[in-house]
Amino acid sequence: MREIVHIQAGQCGNQIGTKFWEVISDEHGIDPAGGYVGDSALQLERINVYYNESSSQKFVPRAVLVDLEPGTMDSVRSGPFGQLFRPDNFIFELTQQMFDAKNMMAACDPRHGRYLTVATVFRGPMSMKEVDEQMLAIQNKNSSYFVEWIPNNVKVAVCDIPPRGLKMASTFIGNSTAIQELFKRISEQFSAMFRRKAFLHWFTGEGMDEMEFTEAESNMNDLVSEYQQYQEATANDGEEAFEDDEEEINE
Repeated sequence: MREIVHIQAGQCGNQIGTKFWEVISDEHGIDPAGGYVGDSALQLERINVYYNESSSQKFVPRAVLVDLEPGTMDSVRSGPFGQLFRPDNFIFELTQQMFDAKNMMAACDPRHGRYLTVATVFRGPMSMKEVDEQMLAIQNKNSSYFVEWIPNNVKVAVCDIPPRGLKMASTFIGNSTAIQELFKRISEQFSAMFRRKAFLHWFTGEGMDEMEFTEAESNMNDLVSEYQQYQEATANDGEEAFEDDEEEINE
């Protein structure tokens, strides 16, 4: 599928470009908010040439808007199709993208595990109330991806000052049991190489012992088992363990 990156520069370029997107959006049945309101499958057949589809099923123009005068950008945003551009700067999109597996720096899918704890930092001028509402909506909608035995396990912070060059941004740090996928993959690769003693001489030559590698592998396997245990644990498990401890004390 061929894709077109549209660049509009200067006051004239942005005015022409804005009108261009109005016409293209009308042809493809895209409303000013980026939603599809057309009535023909043909309108969506080649829509990826001009638009990216966001996680919220909104179509975003693949466009770069450039101007040294901020007033031009403001006029574009306040125009009839101003909401069409860069919806990823909105809190809803930021929240959606934080939990998207494609944006994770570790090669694992959080949908294959459960979050133990989460910390997020939003930067830019935004409503704390809206941030809390969006984060709560994410937790309620995806409650199965959060362990139930750790209450209030999502921490949110907001800084009014955005990063340089951005209107809004967010940073996400999560402790998910899905990380065991990565550990399992590393363990399998290590085992395959260790069986053949591949590159082992480089380490033993520096004074290390083979037992250190065996111990490290054992520690990693224990870590995987521990994450799996936390993933399957429930709030009732903790209560039962607490009751058992009380019985032992009473005895």
